[in-house]
Amino acid sequence: MQQSISSPEQLDPRTRQFYLDSMKILDEAGVGYLVGGAYCLAHYAGIVRHTKDFDVFVRKADSQRALQAFERAGYRTELVFPHWLGKAFRPKSEDFVDVIFSSGNGLCDVTDEWFEHAVDGVALDKPARLIPPEEVIRTKAFVQERERFDGADIAHVLYQQGPTLDWPRLIRNFQGHSQVLLAHLILFTYIYPREKDRVPGEVMDELYRRVRAEPPAADKILRGTFISREQYLMDLQDRDYADARLEQHGGPMKAEDVAHWTAAIGTIK
Repeated sequence: MQQSISSPEQLDPRTRQFYLDSMKILDEAGVGYLVGGAYCLAHYAGIVRHTKDFDVFVRKADSQRALQAFERAGYRTELVFPHWLGKAFRPKSEDFVDVIFSSGNGLCDVTDEWFEHAVDGVALDKPARLIPPEEVIRTKAFVQERERFDGADIAHVLYQQGPTLDWPRLIRNFQGHSQVLLAHLILFTYIYPREKDRVPGEVMDELYRRVRAEPPAADKILRGTFISREQYLMDLQDRDYADARLEQHGGPMKAEDVAHWTAAIGTIK
């Protein structure tokens, strides 16, 4: 399946070459990167999804260097969201590369750990390092918008990779958000009742323990904004909740980043 998603006939030849050139640009600039998106789903879940974009993940500290490398190569770049996403555009076309260094909710900064656990795969028939399956789950687990829910992708990754996942690392990376991971694992056992053992029982037990042990919040904090940037805004506006994403409430995001991310609702998914 990896062959079909990366084969030349699935992309315009100029688009394909642009993506290959993009990897070469980062290689020559010495900017470490990992490939994500459809190529990871093909590798980890056997899902062939034909998309018109190309996702590269770079360390947050390398985001500016990556965009500068594209600029030197003659591409227009844009830091679309300063807290997590840049783009590089092929001249005189609609083709672009997403340069990702965190996540829209600010929780998933790309760090050295991603590279330490990266997996050898294929992108565009070229050997490539892919983001780890645990990071695929981690980033997709918080995508629960009205118009997009990535739970099925997670279920398919669990189906294929469950027995070999680094469960202790996955649990650790959901520290403070154990309910989100547990919810996806419960859904998996519902979707595939015959395959429920692909999720170790001790993992479920540990997550249940953590959820039960968490005391009620002392303050009127809303965490729903981590899983949807739109659907819980009414709670902030009408019910006087504090946004858990904000730095002043222990979150990872600046107020201006939240405002920018919110203003883009309906324009950029």
